[in-house]
Amino acid sequence: MAKFVLGLPKGSLQEATFLLMKKAGFNLSVGSRSYIPTIDDPDIDARLIRAQEISRYVEHGMLDAGITGYDWIVENGSDVVEIADLIYAKQGLRPVRWVVAVPNDSPIKAIQDLQGKRIATEAVGLTKRFLDQRGIRAEVEFSWGATEVKAPELVDAIVELTETGSSLRAHNLRIVDTVLESTTKFIANKTAWAEPSKQAKIKQIALLLQGALAAETKVLLKMNAMENRVQAIAAILPALHAPTINRLSAGGWVAIESVVEEQVVREIIPKLKNAGAEGIIEIPLNKVVL
Repeated sequence: MAKFVLGLPKGSLQEATFLLMKKAGFNLSVGSRSYIPTIDDPDIDARLIRAQEISRYVEHGMLDAGITGYDWIVENGSDVVEIADLIYAKQGLRPVRWVVAVPNDSPIKAIQDLQGKRIATEAVGLTKRFLDQRGIRAEVEFSWGATEVKAPELVDAIVELTETGSSLRAHNLRIVDTVLESTTKFIANKTAWAEPSKQAKIKQIALLLQGALAAETKVLLKMNAMENRVQAIAAILPALHAPTINRLSAGGWVAIESVVEEQVVREIIPKLKNAGAEGIIEIPLNKVVL
């Protein structure tokens, strides 16, 4: 197989993507001014590119695959193979939204009020399609940055990406409507996907990335208990399928382990202890492949 060229997003998603790749088993490093990260997989050539551009380079074959937002695939109208949905963003494991926002004291209350207004956004194509579908004619201009400070002095409204809404609130803006909900996508070039060796590599990367994401919210709980307490403990203990139970060398004792959602651990550990579990250990996970 020729070198597999993988596009990774530079900018707001970069740190989260590098951490996810590490948990998936790929160690990356890059200089502050470099666009060519080093990776400990001899089959992969990585490229650091703005997320806005990755889908175009994947479509045209400069990249075999890449990680970018669904929003930029739509914005660019890119014809690519969507391999996996990776639910993570800059600040957490959640989708992001492109929203129409206006100043708190703006008379604009609904999308229809944008008729004849001026809107600033980085996602011009997305915004125009959104308005066209609703029969609204407005002037949409490209914003080179600092979009949130342009209303109301320069424009009537903005269309901006938000994860939590905190930045919009900090700029005294309120959301009028959602243009698009977006998640991070692992995408591939159609020619690369049709080549067996590259398709195998794409599937390997996708499986490991999804396994790393699945592990983000889960931990492994291990404990010991007397055999006569197993039924009571199993009734409390969530599991992907069923808890694993192994006999210990000490007669009448078993080891129990289960993968559980991290958010429930604080609730169930006291219950497990009361049910007879001993030596309870919580272990973080790198990958959970379902």
